[in-house]
Amino acid sequence: MAQDEGDTPELRGLAQRHYAHSFRLAAEAGDPELSATALRGLAVQCVDLGYRAEAVQLGETCVEYGRWAHESGMLLSRLGDLDAAEEHLHLALDIHGLDRRRTRPIVLAGLGGVRLRQGDADGAMATWRDFLDCADGIRSVKVQAALQDMRVRLRRYSGVPEAQELRERAARVAGRGQPR
Repeated sequence: MAQDEGDTPELRGLAQRHYAHSFRLAAEAGDPELSATALRGLAVQCVDLGYRAEAVQLGETCVEYGRWAHESGMLLSRLGDLDAAEEHLHLALDIHGLDRRRTRPIVLAGLGGVRLRQGDADGAMATWRDFLDCADGIRSVKVQAALQDMRVRLRRYSGVPEAQELRERAARVAGRGQPR
């Protein structure tokens, strides 16, 4: 959760240490979903810091631990494999654990982004509508980032009434979920 508090070098370092510790504990406990979650966090940090080879290696391990999990789908999306990412994210919505209040909207936001990158604007908007339903009132840097990302991506559809409605609604949801 240190990563949800902001994006400073100190918080990134703290998150990295927690991800590594979480992975060791989850692997020791035999929990593949939590193992994959920790590996995904480390892999995303590697991508953000420019360590692509390390991110790929962590991503491959993440997929091994978290078959059809949210973490695998998000990492595949970051690495550009959109078809596989969409498949993993769809399956992630159907498997255990995704009724958690914070996780479901993040999966939906990711799926909407994947659909838009695939050229399916209608599918992206429908998915983002579901995302906004789930995200309302959640205090999380990740949800806030997903809201901002969605709003930016929808700017190029300024002539589409549904896109404008989603952007306005996202602004309202973002205002209610600001971390304090």
